[in-house]
Amino acid sequence: MTYAVDTRAVHAGREDLAELGVHALPLDFSTTYPMHDQVAAGAALGAFADGAASAATPVYQRLHNPTTARFEQALAQLEGTEAAVSFASGMAAITAVLQAACVLTGKKHVVAVRPLYGGTDHLLSIGLLGLSVTWVDQDEVGGAIRPDTGLVVVETPGNPTLSLVDIATVAIQAGDVPLMVDNTFATPVLQNPARLGAAYVVHSGTKYLGGHGDVLGGVVACAEHRAGALRQVRILTGAVLHPLGGYLLHRGLATLPLRVRAAQATAATLAVRLAVHRGISKVHYPGLPGSDPRGLIGRQMRGPGAMIAFETAGDAAAVVAALRLITPAVSLGSVDTLIEHPALLTHRLVDAEGKETGGITPNLLRMSVGLEDPEDLWADLDQALTAARAAVTVAAGSAPLPAAGAVSATSAYAVSGSAPVAA
Repeated sequence: MTYAVDTRAVHAGREDLAELGVHALPLDFSTTYPMHDQVAAGAALGAFADGAASAATPVYQRLHNPTTARFEQALAQLEGTEAAVSFASGMAAITAVLQAACVLTGKKHVVAVRPLYGGTDHLLSIGLLGLSVTWVDQDEVGGAIRPDTGLVVVETPGNPTLSLVDIATVAIQAGDVPLMVDNTFATPVLQNPARLGAAYVVHSGTKYLGGHGDVLGGVVACAEHRAGALRQVRILTGAVLHPLGGYLLHRGLATLPLRVRAAQATAATLAVRLAVHRGISKVHYPGLPGSDPRGLIGRQMRGPGAMIAFETAGDAAAVVAALRLITPAVSLGSVDTLIEHPALLTHRLVDAEGKETGGITPNLLRMSVGLEDPEDLWADLDQALTAARAAVTVAAGSAPLPAAGAVSATSAYAVSGSAPVAA
């Protein structure tokens, strides 16, 4: 029987708990595992070195850990893949995919679509792994493929502007070249790239999967025949997820659908209000009219998500400094609302061309909407935007205009004419 995502989020990866006689997830901190049969232990070590998911004994925590393995099983069930491989961080997960798909195969050319998370963009651009990259629009992927292309890289919704990429169309263009999709912003609740042709589905588990800003981790969902190479990279580089991290990420999955949908509802309300605020010059949110020209909401995504980006009419840094409730910090997907300045922080190391192509303007702010009351968040945004705009107006030598009144709290779904599809 195939269960709904809400049910899978609660029960996935817990199938053996009744047999163990426990209800809560076990947490195994062991770094080493005694085994008197050294021949069998050696065989287990050899199996892990070959990329196996399990063996007769874990041998050593760098090779395998039962707690993180349960999290991997759960995430794979949510993404609809055969396997998942966890890592110490989202960037460790992305690096492992590049190493497995490109470095180990000798196909060291990557085709990538901007915008991407700043760390991913920087890693691809500086040649640290000996890779070359061709940056293209999503409709130009096919023409950029070469015999030595090992991977196509996209992120959708894109970080930080929330631009959407048609995964199925890109997968067709990629052909036999594996496609990696960063699904961090959407989460498995709103989007399942593997079902649309992606070979690797990457998450920074630090964000929505953990959901509380207290765990660092990354994970890649994929077919089993691709997972083996990822496990080999993880063993050799030591980029393992700590058992406590695996425990917290697994625990976070149980409430993931509830958190994502609640934050998304608030984001839809705030996006509509921000779109008509005098302190805003542009709002980036997939649920607003005209923001989804390819019709991907409802077809590829089950909703526009809980991330909003907007460009301020006043100084963006001044807006952030004036906020009293919203937390000025990098990262996203936490229970509290976070805001940051991409050009100065998350995308600071992206070159000028990359910023321009990705739409990362000097006054762009990225906001991860949390679980606070929408009216409290709006009041904080309104006063900060109004203050920043008033400062610009006074500096220009004219009297400041009165603050914009709050508009209807109609959700962005209704405004855009598209309804969220049940997950």
